[in-house]
Amino acid sequence: MADLDALRLRFARALEAARAPGGGPDPAPYADNLLTRWQEPQRRYHTLAHLTAVLDRIDVLEEYAADPDVVRLAAWFHDAVYLPERSENEERSARLAERALPEAGLPDARTAEVARLVRLTVTHDPADDDRDGQVLCDADLAILAAPPSAYAAYTAEVREEYHFVPNDAFRAGRSAVLRQLLDLPRLFHTPYGQEHWEATARYNLASELELLSTRADGA
Repeated sequence: MADLDALRLRFARALEAARAPGGGPDPAPYADNLLTRWQEPQRRYHTLAHLTAVLDRIDVLEEYAADPDVVRLAAWFHDAVYLPERSENEERSARLAERALPEAGLPDARTAEVARLVRLTVTHDPADDDRDGQVLCDADLAILAAPPSAYAAYTAEVREEYHFVPNDAFRAGRSAVLRQLLDLPRLFHTPYGQEHWEATARYNLASELELLSTRADGA
């Protein structure tokens, strides 16, 4: 179970560090709204566990970010709107950030940067000079480099989120996503991600793709 009090504190610290001192209302209601969203019943992978993991990885990658607290806020919002049957979740999450963060006291420029980072998680393909984008995307994709049992649990949770999709259609869609990722020149952009996650992630993706192909052939 996620530690809700610890997560509230992490949100408050990020928000207060990113806005001017005393520059806004109590962070707690904003944290609670986001925590409620991350606990919605349709979620299986995109849960508080995922949010916590992304925040933990941002802590690991912090030295590579230009504005790490803005990256942390982007992590909070990046899947805040999540309906598996909808294709515009990232855009709706970015718009939520654009509405909530100015009210919470974040300056306009940093609000715009949070929203930009959220939208970047559609492609996970940040520019070479986009330090904050690289940190967020690497933190979000680090699950791809998980040990075998954790990777298997991740893929099972993703399948559960798309329970309404027939098996053949899911295999085809998931395979397309895996090929798209494998076709990227780099899955990870920070030096840490390239060193510690790239090779394992590519192995996991290729293994999953092969498994999906085998199941399709055997159907």
